[in-house]
Amino acid sequence: MKQYLKFFWLVGAIAILTAGCAQKGIQGLSAEDTPEHHYLMGMELVDDGNLSDAKTHFDRALALAPDYAPALSGNALVAACNCEFQDDASHRSVDMEKAIELIEKAEDETDGASQRFAIQVTAIRVYTHAKPKNWLESAQNAYDGGMGIKDVKATELPYYRGREAADYFMGVAAYRAFQFRDAEDLLSNVTQAAPGRWHEPAAILFKKVHKIVRAMANYTLTDVAKHIAIKDEVVRADVAALLVDELRLDSLMAGRIPTPSKKEVQFIPADIINNPFKNEIQTILKWHLRGLEPEYDATSQAYLFHPESTLKRKDLAFILEDLLIKITGEEKMASVYFGQDRSSFPDVDTSSPWYNAVMNSVSRSLMETELSGTFRPDDTADGSEILLALMRLRNVMNIY
Repeated sequence: MKQYLKFFWLVGAIAILTAGCAQKGIQGLSAEDTPEHHYLMGMELVDDGNLSDAKTHFDRALALAPDYAPALSGNALVAACNCEFQDDASHRSVDMEKAIELIEKAEDETDGASQRFAIQVTAIRVYTHAKPKNWLESAQNAYDGGMGIKDVKATELPYYRGREAADYFMGVAAYRAFQFRDAEDLLSNVTQAAPGRWHEPAAILFKKVHKIVRAMANYTLTDVAKHIAIKDEVVRADVAALLVDELRLDSLMAGRIPTPSKKEVQFIPADIINNPFKNEIQTILKWHLRGLEPEYDATSQAYLFHPESTLKRKDLAFILEDLLIKITGEEKMASVYFGQDRSSFPDVDTSSPWYNAVMNSVSRSLMETELSGTFRPDDTADGSEILLALMRLRNVMNIY
């Protein structure tokens, strides 16, 4: 009996010692080799999109302090971001479960009000990227929990730096959930606060959201429009879908201009055959819309639509101008501004092929310039400005 008792005592002692050792981190190699330093570096790398190196820093922080909550939340964020790059559903599910498990563990290990706040803000981001079931509700709960924490000190938030971080990332969550008015309010809280780390990104996103909200003023957006509206870069296939869905292009053009011949309608570029917006692209091609014409490809020796090519602002100007001409029948609109001695835009010369289209689009408030007056013709058009331009066109032309 005594032997059994000695055995169990020995096993228990070993277990206790092992558990104690597991919680004790390794010794840092320098003054900078600390959990706090590696956490901060990891979060900065997440912002840069370098998830692999970010995880290396978070893992080093955990080697130094195994229960360090900020590093646990950092690894949760890495796993959540990885979800967005996983095409395989099973792999995505594994990353999602890992992200949720880690953020919940981080919440259990928090130390102090400021650290609890930081973990809740990271939780908003984790749910936004991982998108588990009811993810927006979970993000909202994390936001409410974070904003309810008292005695949060900016000096104890090496990465987030202030409470406005919660408003910013909840604004991002609302934006990605197509809750545009909620996103506008949250981002406005950040832009109206004293300038800080999140002021500039909030201002940039607020500008996009505000365009979408203005576009929604008189119209209910389709699901296609909502998904395209939040894209930073919009491809030609997306624009075709927007024109057909939001402007009902086929019925709009019918009766205004001669219907194309059956032969023209049947032309199908080889690169749109497997595109999900094939039918919408065919509708665009049927009406020969300038700015979305097929282009001759020397390699394949065929006319291609290039559905995955991004749309530039000057191309959007061509599209809007051509729609105006086709709807109104005013052919002179296509050349009314050519021949001017002085350009209205410092980055668009009067001799540029797109000058007239840019003038028509801006003078009718379909597109906007920067405060400096620059038009940025070669910049990619984002979803929010394309959507707002089309909605303004609907208002100008009384299209319902």
